[in-house]
Amino acid sequence: MTGMRTAGSAEPRGAAGGGLRRRLRLARSFVRGVVGADAYEVYLEHQGRVHPGEPVMTAREFWRDQTDRQAKNPQTRCC
Repeated sequence: MTGMRTAGSAEPRGAAGGGLRRRLRLARSFVRGVVGADAYEVYLEHQGRVHPGEPVMTAREFWRDQTDRQAKNPQTRCC
């Protein structure tokens, strides 16, 4: 009887779990954005859209560049 609707229920059983998974995925995405963990993915998307055909840094090169920029400009950090 999995997936059957019950009286007063608008969605099939199991659909609530899908909603929870979606909310968790959105929360994870939000947190990654806040802490900057998605910066490399954002960089790749930007490079592909704005600078197609240009060389792209590897993840290691990107994070080294990010660290160097933060060391040169410490006022962008909170601590």
